[in-house]
Amino acid sequence: MLRSVLFVPGNNMRMIYKATKLDADAYILDLEDAVPMADKETARIFVRDSLQMLKEAGQTVFVRVNGLRTGLTEEDLHYAVQPGLDGIVIPKCEGRKDVETVEAILCGLERQRGLEEGSVKLLPLIETTRGFLRAEEIATSSERVVAIGFGAVDFTRELGTSPSKEGIETLYARSHVAIVARAHGLQAIDTPFLDIMDMEGLIRDAELARRLGFNGKMLIHPKQVKPVNEIFTPSKEEVEFARRVVEEFEKARARGIGAISLEGTMVDEANYQQAKALLALVELIEEREKSRAKRR
Repeated sequence: MLRSVLFVPGNNMRMIYKATKLDADAYILDLEDAVPMADKETARIFVRDSLQMLKEAGQTVFVRVNGLRTGLTEEDLHYAVQPGLDGIVIPKCEGRKDVETVEAILCGLERQRGLEEGSVKLLPLIETTRGFLRAEEIATSSERVVAIGFGAVDFTRELGTSPSKEGIETLYARSHVAIVARAHGLQAIDTPFLDIMDMEGLIRDAELARRLGFNGKMLIHPKQVKPVNEIFTPSKEEVEFARRVVEEFEKARARGIGAISLEGTMVDEANYQQAKALLALVELIEEREKSRAKRR
C-alpha cells in the first residue's frame, strides 16, 4: 500500500528519526537529489544505521540511490541493502538494462548478507523522455518491480519547461505511466507537489492523480501525508456501494445472471472485481491503522 510515499534526506538523522513517528505508508531515504555530493558518504552511513530502527517502528522503507550514470549506484547499494530494507528506488530509469543492472547487484548482496532472494523490491522512476518511451519495458523488466513512479521535475526540464500547478505539461506523461502500471498489475506513484505551503493545490493535484489512476503520491513534507492519505482512501460512500456491488452481484451470479442494475448503474464482472479490489484496499488500511494504534 503506497498512498503516501515521503522522501527523507539521507543525511538528516533528525528527519530520519522523525519518520519513525509519522503516518506515511512508506518512506524513501534519499541518497540522490536531497544530498549534496559532500554529504553522500555521511548519508550512506545514516541510511545503513537507521534501517532497523525504522523497521522496528513498523515503517516501509525504500532507499533512492544515485542514478546509474553517476557511478555512485553500486556503493549506495552496498550500504543500503541491509535487514529492514523493503526496496530500492531507481532514479531516472531509462530501460530494462538499468533495472537488470541494479537487480544483478541486489542478487549478490542478498546472498552475501543472508537475505531472502528477491526480498528487496524495486520502484523505478520515470523522469526522462527516454524512460517515458520505455515505460512498459521498465514495468516488465523484473519480478522485483512492484510500482513505477513519475517524476515531473527532471521530465519537464528535458522538455524545456517546468512543472506548473495546473499540470498541463505533464498530463499526457502522467496518464501514460498510470496506464502502464495498471496494465501490468503494478502500483502507480505520482510526482511530488512542490509547493509545501499550498495545501489546496496539493489536494487538487492529488485528486487529479487519483482520477488518472495513480495509487498514491510521492511527498516532500510531513504535513502533506494526512491529506494525501485521505484522498487515496476510499470514502464511506464508495465503500458502502462497493459492498453492495459485491453482495448483489454474487447473489445474481448464483442465479446464473451475469449483469445487474444497481442504483441505475449496470454492474458486471469488471465492476465486481473493481469493488472487491476497493474493499481489499480498505481492509489493508484498517489493518495498518490498528497496527499503528497498538505501537503507540
